[in-house]
Amino acid sequence: MAQTTNTMPVGFGGLTRYNEEYDSKFKFGPGVVVGMIIVVILLVVGLNIFF
Repeated sequence: MAQTTNTMPVGFGGLTRYNEEYDSKFKFGPGVVVGMIIVVILLVVGLNIFF
């Protein structure tokens, strides 16, 4: 039975490199993201209680 070997490209090693200079129009700090998650959770729970 013949042995098959899979080789990766030498330059990348299977990793994809994205542009690190990308600037988003929306920039939120971690505190804002956690706050928005809490607001959504409270909204869903409130809607389940009242409806």
